[in-house]
Amino acid sequence: MAEGSDSGYGKIILLHGASSSGKSTIARALQTAIDAPFLHVSIDHLRDAGVLPSARIGSGEFEWAQMRGAFFDGFHQSLAAFARTGNNLIVEHILDTKGWLRDLVLLFSSFDVFFVGIHCSLAELVRREAARGDRKTGSAEHDYRNVHQGLGYDWEIQSEAPLEENLLALIQSWETRPSPSVFAQLARVWANSPSTTSAPP
Repeated sequence: MAEGSDSGYGKIILLHGASSSGKSTIARALQTAIDAPFLHVSIDHLRDAGVLPSARIGSGEFEWAQMRGAFFDGFHQSLAAFARTGNNLIVEHILDTKGWLRDLVLLFSSFDVFFVGIHCSLAELVRREAARGDRKTGSAEHDYRNVHQGLGYDWEIQSEAPLEENLLALIQSWETRPSPSVFAQLARVWANSPSTTSAPP
């Protein structure tokens, strides 16, 4: 069984993929179907709940570029705090900034993390982005060309496949997940060699 299974800590299923790749749809379905209580957490939840002063950022009064680093550092730390206190998490994320993977790997080094890559064709990403209307045009294509480069996963999903099919395969893979996980392997490398560049930063 995967590392961390008897620690009393929460388990983490980390869904990683481009904007509009289907992470939220998969996360909601997974939360409903998986045989354990999981919290579903994403940056979109915080944004939609009004956590950010979005109107004042939009008006230019506050600069998002200056706020972004601290905001995401806090988000990452909060995930570790939730897991450390026994909460299972389904997390949606886009690791589009240098250092974020490393930060999460080291923060989550004591936890059972199942890293899932969510893939989608470029044409479908562009279509979904336009249909949503709440994303900067071109974000999905930028993510498509960058966020998966050089990464390995514990499981990968093509989100254009039927949701039920993906869900069953994901749960089965999670239930039979091997040890060490991708995150555990990276943690062992980076914990012993903080400056190593053998994996994406």
